[in-house]
Amino acid sequence: MTQLSQFGQKFARHSGISRLMQDLNEGIRTPGAVMLGGGNPAHIPEMDSYFRQLLQEMIESGSLTDAVCNYDGPQGKDAMLKALAECLKEKLGWNISAKNIALTNGSQSAFFYLFNLLGGKTQDGNKRKILFPIAPEYIGYADAGLDDALFVANKPTIEMLPDGQFKYHVDFEHLQIGDDVGAICVSRPTNPTGNVITDDEVMKLDALAKQHNIPLIIDNAYGVPFPGIIFSQATPHWNENTILCMSLSKLGLPGTRCGIIIASEEIISAVTHINGIISLAPGAIGPAMALEMLKRDDLLRLSQEVVGPFYHQRVLETIKIIRRYLPKERCLIHKPEGAIFLWLWFKDLSISSEELYQRLKKRGILMVPGHYFFPGLEEEWEHAHQCMRMNYVPEPELIEKGIKVLAEEIEKVSQTTKSA
Repeated sequence: MTQLSQFGQKFARHSGISRLMQDLNEGIRTPGAVMLGGGNPAHIPEMDSYFRQLLQEMIESGSLTDAVCNYDGPQGKDAMLKALAECLKEKLGWNISAKNIALTNGSQSAFFYLFNLLGGKTQDGNKRKILFPIAPEYIGYADAGLDDALFVANKPTIEMLPDGQFKYHVDFEHLQIGDDVGAICVSRPTNPTGNVITDDEVMKLDALAKQHNIPLIIDNAYGVPFPGIIFSQATPHWNENTILCMSLSKLGLPGTRCGIIIASEEIISAVTHINGIISLAPGAIGPAMALEMLKRDDLLRLSQEVVGPFYHQRVLETIKIIRRYLPKERCLIHKPEGAIFLWLWFKDLSISSEELYQRLKKRGILMVPGHYFFPGLEEEWEHAHQCMRMNYVPEPELIEKGIKVLAEEIEKVSQTTKSA
């Protein structure tokens, strides 16, 4: 048996994100399986057609060959960085330049870099943590620290809403920012819940970060101005103390693995050096496509006119399907404000979401149990084992098939509980 290093033992072990991606891979390739678990975006016909046409034109112009056959610099494709900075400066009024942007091989890489830049053991021997001000949070964060116990999380307040819905809010009354916190991190919209923290909550977190002289990291993989999968009022936010992370994945380009970090020049310089060491340079195909989209003024337009409306319509359809089989007495739904997931709360279920996941998987329905989405929450919380994340991307008939099986399994559990 090979003796692994401490690093090897940590990163070679089982993790929630690796199981999720294995399920996604197997589900996509298993006939009859219903993928309600992974985060693969929808194949929106208009976007797929746009990408095919764009790539064809890039082949003819030679720009695709240039992207495939040449390295970019470790910060990413220069022309794309300049074009994106100009776009955001013009459209949003942000005071940025290309020096404020770096590309990575996907957002997952970006957060690995950032968490370990700002958290972990310092030169003086102290340990710094990353604070999630509202849990649940993204499953992919949980194992991204070189040091164990890198994260600390804050439970939310829960607002009950009409029609069997609810909404999480940042519990500022109990939010503690110790001297050992190196950064605050929040996703907006949130994966897994579809929650969008309000503009007021963003401003309060920004003020707290500045007060404690630490950065505020915002994971904007689904947000505005692109890809625009957001259904509530949300003002784009960035300043010199904010690290904004974006992606091309949810536009419909997950295979390009293109993450985008917008931050101070100091942070961008650090990320650039890490890129050079770990991967020489970020991949070039995604940035080359994004550059062409920016030149045509299509990146923000398609987000607003095609991507966002597609998902909004799909989530409304999905909620109707859920309510056809699962009344609010059995299943509460987090208010869908963005992202590509619904967060289901089975408040009175007598089994854990992990056991429900296993039952569904045996019947070819793949969802994700909720307890994986609470990295850094030190106390045990029953609520974390009562929730499931489902992707509402598949076609409505497949979603209905999956929800029907989900309702059947919940009914079986309820009948067993009654008979006991």
